[in-house]
Amino acid sequence: MDAKLIKRMGRKLGEFLSEFDDCFGRSGPREHLRTYVSGQLSDLPRKSIEPIALAAKVPPRTLQYFLSSMQWDQQRMRDRTQWIVARDHAHPKAIGVIDETGNPKKGQHTAGVQRQWCGNTGKVDNCVVGVHIAYVADDFQCLLDGDLFLPKKWGEDEKRRKEAGIPDYVVYRKKADIALEQVGRALKNGIRFSAWTFDELYGRDGAFLDSMDSLGQSYVGEIPSNFVGWLRQPKVLISPKPSKRSKRGRKRQFPRLSRKSLPACEVRNLTTYSRIFQKQKWQQFRIKDGEKGPIVWEVKFSHFYRKHGEASLPGPTHTLIVARNVLNPKEVKYFLSNMVAGSEGITLEWLLWVAFSRWPIERCFELGKRELGMDHFEVRSWQAIHRHFYISQLSQLFCARVHHEFREKNDRGFLSDSRTGSRRNLCLARRSGFAVLSSKNNISGCRRYDYVSPKTKPRSPEIPLENKASEASKIGYQHQSIEILCTA
Repeated sequence: MDAKLIKRMGRKLGEFLSEFDDCFGRSGPREHLRTYVSGQLSDLPRKSIEPIALAAKVPPRTLQYFLSSMQWDQQRMRDRTQWIVARDHAHPKAIGVIDETGNPKKGQHTAGVQRQWCGNTGKVDNCVVGVHIAYVADDFQCLLDGDLFLPKKWGEDEKRRKEAGIPDYVVYRKKADIALEQVGRALKNGIRFSAWTFDELYGRDGAFLDSMDSLGQSYVGEIPSNFVGWLRQPKVLISPKPSKRSKRGRKRQFPRLSRKSLPACEVRNLTTYSRIFQKQKWQQFRIKDGEKGPIVWEVKFSHFYRKHGEASLPGPTHTLIVARNVLNPKEVKYFLSNMVAGSEGITLEWLLWVAFSRWPIERCFELGKRELGMDHFEVRSWQAIHRHFYISQLSQLFCARVHHEFREKNDRGFLSDSRTGSRRNLCLARRSGFAVLSSKNNISGCRRYDYVSPKTKPRSPEIPLENKASEASKIGYQHQSIEILCTA
């Protein structure tokens, strides 16, 4: 990047931040936002409050007060970030990703801190955990929302709650419940998703899956091996007419499963012993290219009926996918989708594309922590941590917009898959996000762009939006990794 481009980025940053002016009642907090974001986008080795303040020649306590106590509307900032995404980056095949990330912290006074699983260190550690959702549309990726997870011990400790400034209305909630609130909030702010994906922490929660169905959201999520259900729809008995009811014997509950119906079975047993899976041959799909070559998974799939609702009766038809790593057959994943493969243009390739699309949010976490100091916060209060999360999302949205614009202007036609980082003979077909491996070395008929275009409509209700969806739909799935660090 030359000096002219850097100057232009500075002007763009000023224009971008001006969209958030109505989140602040005075000019002082607006300037503090510009200082904080400029610090996150700078080349400072440590991007906590003190280095950012000293670099901008601002008293560190001023920025601390800006995050912890100064009056401004952080919820409006979070919503405005989502409005911008809905307005400028709508795409008919956008994917939503749900995940959480840990931030190691010392001491016992930071809101929500305790010894718990920390994905950042890969072990049980003293940390705080944030639940986030991300938006992925072509090469555009950004975080949409983030909330701090409050452990049970914190929810019951009034003294610690008061010291950390945790509001009375904040209580312990499962991570799945936090994610559901974020999904509903994104939908209310006008963002539409063709499908969602998540790991087995959320996939094992039947109430979470029921709620995603009630919100009209399609998903392909990972589930644990002990998840239960049926491959063939069992018979459900409904209440007979009053004239046909027996007046003798004990009163029976309806609806209920027929006695002749097989019990629900764990998916690891179904995929191993059922005739439906035994008769199938493994289909190979290239997921991505790693440092040592292509990463290939073998796949089988079938219709599936999971327990649905409080009565735990079989629900609508789902798709169960079992996938195993070709190089490590012991590595097996199970995916469940409320979309039915083979119906309404839903292909297995599309379901796999969604299922293995969790990597963008990991990329957002990595870049946010490495480049923007997303985990460098040294504040303790509930409000200050959330404000830091929302400002970090704002900074990352700006970087994603610049990245997207830079890519559009500089691409010359051939685009590699961003999961590969290299141009290989094995390219992806226009109609699919995954390549089905065959006996031939190359797949013929490949085009220069990688498209994922299943002919189906999102399950969420259609709400007219004033955005550039018509322009976005013309953009192919462009994959090329370019990292840009923008400075004012």
